Amino acid sequence: MSLLNLDRKTVRYNGHSVLSEVSLRIEPGEKIALIGQSGAGKSTLLELLYEQTKANASLVPQELGLVRSLSVFHNIFMGRLDRHGTWYNLANLIKPFEAEVAQIKPIVERLGLADKLFATIDQLSGGQQQRTAIGRALHKGSDIFFGDEPVSAVDERQAHTVMQCINEAHETVVLSMHDTNLAISYTDRLIGLKGGELVLDAPTKGMKASDLDELYSH
Repeated sequence: MSLLNLDRKTVRYNGHSVLSEVSLRIEPGEKIALIGQSGAGKSTLLELLYEQTKANASLVPQELGLVRSLSVFHNIFMGRLDRHGTWYNLANLIKPFEAEVAQIKPIVERLGLADKLFATIDQLSGGQQQRTAIGRALHKGSDIFFGDEPVSAVDERQAHTVMQCINEAHETVVLSMHDTNLAISYTDRLIGLKGGELVLDAPTKGMKASDLDELYSH
């Protein structure tokens, strides 16, 4: 049985077709990249897939949803807010528990944020904020990860680290990506969209970025 399934799904906004009769099946364990030009429908497709399984999934959208007045630690801790009661969460907000700090430290170390653990979000660069949102998803510990351009604000070295972390921590991964080289390197299946239509569904094995040029032509 497929983990995620769309059957001839069409989405329209203000009379304009964003997705047109898209059919797609995703199996557990797949690592998938949604690729195509801006406006091709990648974010809409990602959201549709996330809605099918959000109870057991983590999502890192382009709008990261971080609390700017709180620290990196507290924003990452929010990945597991629902595992504790209100009083526990409030107490941890006032004075972080050592056990919680110990769980989050390895995450920030892997993401290159160890020296920012108690810095507030409004003190961070865009790339550091994006890595904090990734850390929140990693801490949540879901089986499925959805990311909308999850490495768009980080440099190349950091992007490779983040992609490795995402893949290692989640059984199934679905990413909207603009970097086709990264997509080929870290996923096993490419879903190509053009003008709201699904025009490519192929394994990444043996694929080169130049093979995808047609997706980005006008």
